[in-house]
Amino acid sequence: MATPLAFTASYAHSTAAVRAAFEDEQYWKDRIAEVGGPGARLDSFSYADGVLRVEMVHTIPAEELPSAITAVRPGDLLIPRTETYTGSEESGVFSAHVEGAPAEVRGTVTLTGDDTHSRGVVEGTVEVTIPLFGKKIEKAVAERLLELLTNEAEFTNTWIANR
Repeated sequence: MATPLAFTASYAHSTAAVRAAFEDEQYWKDRIAEVGGPGARLDSFSYADGVLRVEMVHTIPAEELPSAITAVRPGDLLIPRTETYTGSEESGVFSAHVEGAPAEVRGTVTLTGDDTHSRGVVEGTVEVTIPLFGKKIEKAVAERLLELLTNEAEFTNTWIANR
């Protein structure tokens, strides 16, 4: 059974401002450079016909990983991640996996709010299919993801404020 992932980002900006940031390729380039880890990159960005799709790769250096992870997957982690938003862009889906390890993350993002504030609610799961150690690794991955999501929310608030 997968470990649940739940996070709520609070934005000091309207839903329209957050959506506008998401529609801007420069936002994604700046975000991955700021919080994606050493060597992180934006692989693709497309926004056409009401569909926004972003593919990126995050990195986590081995020295920042708990021993539960490095014991079964030594070295730096490369984490390809995709986010897709359709229609109003107030909801989307995401998925990620760890290269070279049986670890997957997937879920939804829902943006709600008004003209002055908004929230991004992330609901998903982390699944690691390694007998005996899977749950421990899932917990460590979920903790790292919550840190990343917090950093991304802070980045988004600052990026929009500086526009």
